[in-house]
Amino acid sequence: MNDFSIEKSNKGFVPTLLLCFFLGGLGAHRFYAGKIVTGILMLITLGGLGIWTIVDFVMIATGNFKDVFGRRIKS
Repeated sequence: MNDFSIEKSNKGFVPTLLLCFFLGGLGAHRFYAGKIVTGILMLITLGGLGIWTIVDFVMIATGNFKDVFGRRIKS
């Protein structure tokens, strides 16, 4: 499967990355992407004690993070 067959999200790459960097422990980037349930879980666990936040940051930076509809958020 090539990158041309994957639909791109309407959510911005830079805002998602910045939200994850500055407010990742609170799940702000997940709320922004429409993932409300996992955003609440991140809020309760403080980003999985930081581990979940780091994993999400790497996924966003590499263009593999998806919004609630399964579309990739990438630059």
